[in-house]
Amino acid sequence: MGIPTWLLAFQFTSPGPNVGPLPIRWYGLLIASAVLIGIGLARNLAKRRQLNPDLLSDLAIWLVIAAIPGARLYYVLFQWQEYAQNPADIIAIWKGGIAIHGAILGGILAALIFAKINKISFWQLVDLVVPSLILGQAIGRWGNFFNSEAYGSPTDLPWKLYIPRYVRVGEEVILQQPIPEDFVHPTFLYESLWNLLIFGLLLALFFRDLKGKPRLKLGTLFLVYMVTYSAGRFWIEGLRTDSLMIGPLRMAQVVSLAGIILGCAGLAWLYLFKRSLPDVAPPQLPPAAAPTSEAAQEMVVPGAEGEEGDRESS
Repeated sequence: MGIPTWLLAFQFTSPGPNVGPLPIRWYGLLIASAVLIGIGLARNLAKRRQLNPDLLSDLAIWLVIAAIPGARLYYVLFQWQEYAQNPADIIAIWKGGIAIHGAILGGILAALIFAKINKISFWQLVDLVVPSLILGQAIGRWGNFFNSEAYGSPTDLPWKLYIPRYVRVGEEVILQQPIPEDFVHPTFLYESLWNLLIFGLLLALFFRDLKGKPRLKLGTLFLVYMVTYSAGRFWIEGLRTDSLMIGPLRMAQVVSLAGIILGCAGLAWLYLFKRSLPDVAPPQLPPAAAPTSEAAQEMVVPGAEGEEGDRESS
């Protein structure tokens, strides 16, 4: 079955999952690059806040260790019918099957434990991490491109993604003639671009805050990340054809909707009700701004009411 020549004019397609002839997969290379870039960025932001950047390097180890099993466990739980028949494949992460929401939940749990152990504000830490997180998500989404996965429904838009179909005929594998259904929404691209916009927004808020008043309240960047990422993911997920489902619902959309609600509620708590978010420890102040009296220390106790108690560095 043929298709019009104009439909092929703007097609683009994956060159394959491996880096040329090397036994290295693009997905792994992109994730490793995202982690390294993210650590460097988080350390730089910590220095600008006059905080110990080594804390962010240590936290990165915790996040990676927690995010990978979290992403896998989340995926397996929602594909349990498949894995119940093949339990040995549960740990076979190299065969594919991870979910970013599981990685985020695992990372949040790790950050809470790390903050508690190190007696540092959880919100102070995650405000420094989320710019790296969303940048890493923007980079990592290109792994879906190289794997020819996580794409959307058929489209004839100029930026469509071509997913080739192959069939085995005897000993040969033959590329089928393209049909309109082989041209789909590049949802990985939509999410990558959306994440880059969020990255720019978070950095703009961070550097605006460095200039002085009005200061951002602790947790603001994390909550903005929750709302904006969830809003984009909710829309983009509606275009995908391989979503994890919970009954008739797309799980990513359910989680995204919860993220929007919780994020908006948190921002309202901070800026409408002028209250601090619950925390595991007081924020660390720069050495020059460290309190010198008991009265000054009370200004950074999480949950303290009033504008002054909410204006410490995020």
